[in-house]
Formats: sequence, structure tokens, C-alpha cells
Amino acid sequence: MKTQRVCFSCGRKIEGSPGEPPCRALKGWLTISHWKGAGSVEHYNFCSFGCLKSWVDVQVPRVPEIFLKSFEGDKN
Repeated sequence: MKTQRVCFSCGRKIEGSPGEPPCRALKGWLTISHWKGAGSVEHYNFCSFGCLKSWVDVQVPRVPEIFLKSFEGDKN
């Protein structure tokens, strides 16, 4: 039975053989480890830097544009 790994961002799937090390199946992919606490780690696989960037962009809180514009000051 094949094992399947999925890009956490775009959903692209890649198959590997049972017992095959992830480094072989995921060659060229990126894996991020997120420490959730003592002994708790989550791993996220991404097929490209673009997918990783998309995921990171969603994780980072954005400052509302209207707030940033309030610092522009009076232009007169």
C-alpha cells in the first residue's frame, strides 16, 4: 500500500512506498516543524516556497490598511 503526503497549502499529493524515508519521497519539498508544547510537534509539508509563503502569509496577522494610512499625515 502506498503512503500519500499532501502539500498543506495547495493540496498537491505525492505517493511514496511504505517504509520509504520522507526525505526520498519529498525530495525538493519543504517540511516545517511547529512545536506546540512539551512533546507535541506538528509537521507541515509544502511542495514549493510559494506554497510555504502562502501558508505563512495566512498565519501572520495583517495590519489594516486604513490604520497604516492614518500615519501618512496631512499632505497640505
